[in-house]
Amino acid sequence: MAGSQVVPQPQTDIATILFGAFDRHNFGDLLFPHVVAAMLDDRKPVFAGLVDADLRRFGGHAIRAIGPLAAACGERRVNLIHVGGEILTCGAWHAAVMLLPLRDAHVVVARLDPRPEEALEWAQRRLGTRALAPYCVPQNLFPAARLIYNAVGGTGFRECDEALRTEVLANLRAADVVGVRDRETLAQLGAAGITARLVPDPAVMVAALFGERIARHARVGEIAQIRAAFPQGYLAVQFSADFGADATLDAIAAGLERSARSSGHGVVLFRAGAAPWHDDTACYARLAARLPATPLRIVESLDIWDICALIAASRGYCGSSLHGRIVAMAFALPRVNLLHPSAGERPGKQAAFAATWEPPEVRATVALEDLADGIGDALNAEPQQLRQIARELVERYRKEFDATRQRLE
Repeated sequence: MAGSQVVPQPQTDIATILFGAFDRHNFGDLLFPHVVAAMLDDRKPVFAGLVDADLRRFGGHAIRAIGPLAAACGERRVNLIHVGGEILTCGAWHAAVMLLPLRDAHVVVARLDPRPEEALEWAQRRLGTRALAPYCVPQNLFPAARLIYNAVGGTGFRECDEALRTEVLANLRAADVVGVRDRETLAQLGAAGITARLVPDPAVMVAALFGERIARHARVGEIAQIRAAFPQGYLAVQFSADFGADATLDAIAAGLERSARSSGHGVVLFRAGAAPWHDDTACYARLAARLPATPLRIVESLDIWDICALIAASRGYCGSSLHGRIVAMAFALPRVNLLHPSAGERPGKQAAFAATWEPPEVRATVALEDLADGIGDALNAEPQQLRQIARELVERYRKEFDATRQRLE
C-alpha cells in the first residue's frame, strides 16, 4: 500500500544463554536458571556452566560447558545472562574444587591448598580458562554478546586479591546491565566506578512461579512422610560443614533442644548443598547424637523441589544458607541465619541481604549461644508483615527483570 511503512521484525534466531554455578549441587544456584527461564516466557535458553554436567536428577538442568559453547557460537549475536549468585568473589580454585566429586576434592585440597600458585594452575587447566573469576564471562569470549548480570552478589569483594578484583571490574564495565542483590555489593562496586541496579535475589520468586510444583512435592515421598511424622510442626534446619567443630555442634544442639522444648516443634535437618565445602550428613549425624530426646529427622533427598517443599511446609527456617532464608521469605515464613563463630564483624551475604530487603525487626542472624532466643524471635514475627515482605519482593523482582528484558536482543 502506498505510503505504508515497513515495520522491522525482531530477529528470532538470537540464542539466550543462562550461565551460572548451577553445574554443581547448591540449592540456590540450581533454582536461579528455573526462575530466569520462567521469566523469559517463550524463549528457549541454553543452560551453561563451567563444565558439562547433568543435574536433572536433583531438579536441575543438563548443562553445557561455556568454553566449547563460546567456540560454537563464534561471532553470533547472543544474550548471555549471569543468572545470579555470589559469583563476583568466586575464584578459579574454589570453583574447580566444588565441581569435583567429594572424595576427589579432599585429595586435591590436601595436596594443593598449601600451594596457592600450583592450585591456581591446576584449577585453570581443569576449567580450560585463564580466568581468575571464571563465573564472570569476559566480553571477548562472546564478542557479539549482550551481557547481563542478574542479581549477583559479592559482599566480600573488597577482601579479594587485587588481580581478581581488576578482572571482575573489567568484565562488569563491559556488561550491558549489572544487577546486584544487596546494598553491600552495590556500595563496593559503586566505589570502584561500576553503576549497578539493586535487584532482589531470583529465589524470591519461587512461591509465585512454582507454588503448585512445590506443593506437589510436599504431598508425596519423603516430604509427605516427614509432614506426617511431625503433626505438631517442625523447624527446617541446615548448616554447612564448617559448623562441624565439637564445641559448635554442642552449642547448636543446646539451642535446638531448648527451642524444641519451648515451641513443641520437631527438628528436620536438610542439605542445601552437596558439593564440596557445602553441607555434610556426618555433621548432622553427630548433632542428632547430641539430641536423643528431641524429635528429629535427617532428610535424604537432594532434589531442590523437595527442599523447597520441606521449607514451605515448615514452621520456619534456621540455618547458614542464604537461600534457605530466601525460600522461607518467599513463603512468608519465619527465618533466621546462623552466624559462624569465626564471622566476627564481617557482614556475610545473609546479613547483607536481610539488611537490604527486610525491616530491622525481622532478625537477620543469630550467634550460636543465642540460638534458642533467635529462633523464638523469628517464630514470633508478625505474619502479616512477613506476607507483605514476600509480596513486595516479588513485585520488585518483576519490575527489575522487566527492565532487563527490554535490553535483550
